[in-house]
Amino acid sequence: TTITNGTSASSDNSQQGNPSYLEGNSGAVYVYKRTGTTWAQEAYIKAANLDDNDYYAEFVKIDNNTIAVSSRYEDSNQTTITNGTSASSDNSYDHAGAAYVYKRTGTTWAQEAYIKSANNDAWDNFGTSIALDGDTLAVGALGEKSAQTTITNGTSASSDNTGGDWSGAVYVYKRIGTTWAQEAYIKAVNTNERDFFGESVELDGDTLVVGATGEGSNQTTITNGTSASSNNSNTDSGAVYVYKRTGTNWAQEAYIKASNNDGGGSHPTEYFGSSVTLYGDTLAVATYNEDSNQTTITMGTSASSDNSYLMSGAVYVYKRTGSSWAQEAYIKASNNVASLEFGRSLDISGLTIVVGSRNEGSNQTTITNGPSSSSDTSNAQSGAVYVYTFTGQ
Repeated sequence: TTITNGTSASSDNSQQGNPSYLEGNSGAVYVYKRTGTTWAQEAYIKAANLDDNDYYAEFVKIDNNTIAVSSRYEDSNQTTITNGTSASSDNSYDHAGAAYVYKRTGTTWAQEAYIKSANNDAWDNFGTSIALDGDTLAVGALGEKSAQTTITNGTSASSDNTGGDWSGAVYVYKRIGTTWAQEAYIKAVNTNERDFFGESVELDGDTLVVGATGEGSNQTTITNGTSASSNNSNTDSGAVYVYKRTGTNWAQEAYIKASNNDGGGSHPTEYFGSSVTLYGDTLAVATYNEDSNQTTITMGTSASSDNSYLMSGAVYVYKRTGSSWAQEAYIKASNNVASLEFGRSLDISGLTIVVGSRNEGSNQTTITNGPSSSSDTSNAQSGAVYVYTFTGQ
């Protein structure tokens, strides 16, 4: 239940959990540092309130000397933030969830905060997603249940549970010195049961992006502003919400739907927003269940309406000008096939986007530099990574 600063780690295996439920045992984080071209372990981190099946370290984010770790199945009933090195050992709220923040001083890591939601409840799954940028932390809680449709700027959160299971919420925290406090509690303006708001989150400066893969409107456009569609005819099509901070106040800047959103077609469960990544004014959004057979990149605001390659996946790129967002590109794998799940993972830095496809099945063992990729499918679910770069203004 402690942090080992250095190159060793415990060989104990007494916290096995229950593998039959595929629940993440107790979990750990390993930190490595590069000196020149040599990597060495710097720390081995365990939760201060270690327990079976907490899913500790399912998601980890690092920014300079700070690490944020999620544990969405952590079970304590605490509703406050503990700034310091301790954490609650209570286990009365199953799968409530928690987040842990660690800070490095020199080469030594120590817990800086143990964060629980202000409206903590069982099965909220607080820590479904996390994002860290400087002194700002965002945490998604997929199972949060309130019916609120507004943003609460401040330290409180709704204790209402009438919004339906899995409507979801996102909490934003701000660090001043070494102290973390809640800055905002965010609910979708069109919150609804099973919207899964908060399944993905991303931060860059004063901009927050939230994916809601269960959102069900049939809209095919971007709404720049504070509103969102109340339509629910396209179950699990998914949506992305962009929020902007001014001072200490957060407000919605855009509500984004896929331009080829099915509107309840043959396979409407596209899960747009399953992964989101943000760099400055460029946003990339993945939908690993998108179904078109396209094998090219479309620059501009359109996307294919074909649905013949189920679960092939796609990535959409958006650009912000001023406070307005518009689609810049629609990306499909050059070796696109059904069940590829292109976009299962996603990241962006500068003008480069990286896309993961865990179901890609080629037997290639080399890197292809260029726009082509193998059409072989003999090595099922071996996986692949695609790297894209933007050349333009």
